[in-house]
Order: sequence, then structure tokens, then C-alpha cells
Amino acid sequence: MRNSDNDFIFCENCFVKENTGFKHLGKEQIELLNYEKACNLYKRGDIVYHEGHKGGGVYCVNKGVLKLYKTGIDGKEQIIRFAKPGDLIGFRSVLSDESSCTTAKVIEDAILCFIPSKLFVELASKNAEFSMHLIRLSCKELGESNKYILDLAQKTLRERVAEVLLLLFDTFGLDEENYIQVSLTREEVANIVGTATESVIRQLSDFKKEGSIDLKGRRIKVLDLEKLKKISEIF
Repeated sequence: MRNSDNDFIFCENCFVKENTGFKHLGKEQIELLNYEKACNLYKRGDIVYHEGHKGGGVYCVNKGVLKLYKTGIDGKEQIIRFAKPGDLIGFRSVLSDESSCTTAKVIEDAILCFIPSKLFVELASKNAEFSMHLIRLSCKELGESNKYILDLAQKTLRERVAEVLLLLFDTFGLDEENYIQVSLTREEVANIVGTATESVIRQLSDFKKEGSIDLKGRRIKVLDLEKLKKISEIF
């Protein structure tokens, strides 16, 4: 992590502001936020906060990608979701005054704005629109978690891998060559699906043979989006 004046981002000029609940804050609240927050640069592999620890605040992603995961008894990661520009992480544990339930790790160099817990709670308690945004966000994440649990219990490996590819497509989009715009190791893909790395490698190879995707190192090109949707049973 690196902190410098060059990394500081004023909220009123931030290009991700419209994607966050901070767009509901008034001028005085924005000024207070600028005064209290800290903006830091994180490199790939940096841990922002650990599961089971109190982080002391909330992070707003201005740049980069992070993975949020839980660690099993055997030390294996289970990726819960990703955070990209405009996302807030760590806010639920701050609002509930509990320890973090996940670990946040940077997978693409990131700039994060840190808002102290006391200020974040104060903003939520004094601004109804901001508070409602956080409630909606919490409900959305809860719904996604419930769906994930159901998929693990009821879907085959083939269906789950196809659904994860669609999730990555929806989250990060495609570049001009139809590659998903995030670089993940096969182990990280397996940690989203909830299976062994070898199983994911075999399934991705099968999708490639079938013409649904192409592979180039860590990069995954989507060739037949509709076929992946049919495989995943999303209609």
C-alpha cells in the first residue's frame, strides 16, 4: 500500500461517484468526507483487510479489482464476489459493528478511498437516501449469496462453470476482442465455482472444444454467449 498526495481523489470530481451512494450526500457532507477520508494505492496481492478482524472503516473502490473470499478449514479460498470501481466493501461489518466476514485481496492494482467507521455511520444515520442505498445494496448482496448456495447444492459442475463465466461477463464485460476484462488464475476460477482446480481446467477445455469459449493464458474469450446461458440454465 502506498499513500501520497497524488493519489487523493476529491469526491465531487470522482468518476465513480454516480455508481455509489455518495451521490446522495449534500455539499457539506461531501466536504466532510473529503476531509476525513484517505486514498491509497494498493498493488496486486495486497490484503486490504482480513476475515475476522475489525477494519475500522469502509473502502470505496476508485480503480482496480479485488476479490472477497472466505477461508475454509483446509485453507482453501471460497471467492464470494468481486469488487470493482464504484463498489463499497466492508460496509456491512461497520454498520453491524462486527468483524469482517471475508478477506479482501487486490487482484488488479487498485486505488481505494478509506472512510472511517464513525464518519460512515454518521453519514448513514443523517442521510435517508444514503441509508436506503446501503439497505438496497445489502439486500442485493444477500440475494446473490442465497442464489450461490442454491447453485452449489443443485447445479452440476458444468452448469456452475458456465454460470461463473456469465457472472464474470456481467461483472467485467468484454473487450474489443471479446475477452472477459479480468485476469484470473484457474485456481481463482475454481474458488468461485467451489471445486478443484483440475476440474475447472477440464471443463474449460471442454467448452473450448465445443466452441463456446477460447483460452489464451489467463484470458477467456466468449465465442457463444447464448450457448453458455443454455448450459447454465439461465433463461
